[in-house]
Amino acid sequence: MNGNEQTSPASILVVDDDRAHRTMLRTLVAGWGYEIFEADDGQTAVDEVSRRPFDLVLMDIRMIKVSGLEALEKIRVMNPAIPVILMTAYSSVETAVAALKKGAYDYLTKPLDFEKLRVTLRRAAEHRRLKEENKELRQRLGEHFDPGRIIGRSAAMVRLLETVSQVAPSEATVLISGESGTGKELVAGAIHHNSPRSGGPFVKINCAAITETLLESELFGHEKGAFTGADRRKEGKFFQAHGGSLFLDEVSEMSMQMQVKLLRVLQEREFSRVGGEEVLEVDVRVVAATNRDLAEAIAAGAFREDLYYRLNVVGLTVPPLRERREDIPLLCQHFLERFAEKNRKTIKGFTPGAMDGLIRCSWPGNVRELMNAVERAVVLAREQYLTAAEFPMIPQEEGAPAAGLVPAAGGAKEALTLDNVERATILQTMEAVGGNKSEAARRLGITRKTLHSKLKKYGVKANRR
Repeated sequence: MNGNEQTSPASILVVDDDRAHRTMLRTLVAGWGYEIFEADDGQTAVDEVSRRPFDLVLMDIRMIKVSGLEALEKIRVMNPAIPVILMTAYSSVETAVAALKKGAYDYLTKPLDFEKLRVTLRRAAEHRRLKEENKELRQRLGEHFDPGRIIGRSAAMVRLLETVSQVAPSEATVLISGESGTGKELVAGAIHHNSPRSGGPFVKINCAAITETLLESELFGHEKGAFTGADRRKEGKFFQAHGGSLFLDEVSEMSMQMQVKLLRVLQEREFSRVGGEEVLEVDVRVVAATNRDLAEAIAAGAFREDLYYRLNVVGLTVPPLRERREDIPLLCQHFLERFAEKNRKTIKGFTPGAMDGLIRCSWPGNVRELMNAVERAVVLAREQYLTAAEFPMIPQEEGAPAAGLVPAAGGAKEALTLDNVERATILQTMEAVGGNKSEAARRLGITRKTLHSKLKKYGVKANRR
């Protein structure tokens, strides 16, 4: 998310003792919608951070007075929540490791890759904003409420989490509705783990994955010899969940006969094992889930109305991913970190084109489909950022970064393309050093030969110094 997508633009402190490079960064980054502040030394940056809460800091490492690493340490002491991105023209593994160990959010080398810079800034600003939103959400839900692995900050998900935080401490039976892949099991887990029963077992069963004859045995257990193959007594899920919670996934797939038996347990809080006569009392909270419209199932005679009302004391609906698109970047980053670690890969994030494309997708398989798509992309990726090419569901012509404007010669405005920004940066630097190509190359972090090629490419005439 860039600055234009936020309520107010994210504030960035750009720190560099090279005035030309700092000017270039101010022009470039401001064009992406951020509010820019400047500092010409590490100590000045520390002083600025002590005066106001920036959203992030973009800072050069090598500066004459106080280095970026020294300033980073001081900033981390004052406000460890501010992401600090370091830059240097002298790339080395040792420097990168030192920067990250001291708490840098990321590390970029000069000459800067503008696309990587854009992605890194957006990711860092998002990271900071999410911390604030999560803090606010936790205050609204209660300090002791733990949403577990439920990820989302959309209005629909916040409403759902608020309801879960209210329902969890009760003993009410809960029915969770939602399409396949939306995360109904995670919601059930959050209800259990935030309830007084959290110290007891959380037992799960998928009613659609087991045949009717086996489902009865799985739920209630059986006695030895109750049927062919029953060579010993088996305790069922209800018995295993005593003192805790039982999650009945896809409860709508139960046969009418099993629905009657489930209704009796919910009403009487007792049952008998298959083939047995002993009546067992049970203390279990039932949380059920379905991906079907149970009102339609009742009308079609496929689901008992009395069981529906027993299960639906409190009804929750998990929204499909297409109705909570603002959660997609957060989910993507979560899955990226998870699968990058699993596959021992170093992948920093998504290009803007990839993320924009993922947000546009319809995701009929919901969060589960998104998770699988990110895992596949991580496995196949060869670069540090995932592009639209790694996601076959994204039309490749979509997702191009939005264009901005940069000053051109004579005060006119040009499209914010890499060539235009590079040309403007070279012109500003050459002007700052009085046309001295050696000094300009040093400040730009490139060789004199490379600078000569770029001057020729852009038709810029310069003296031979």
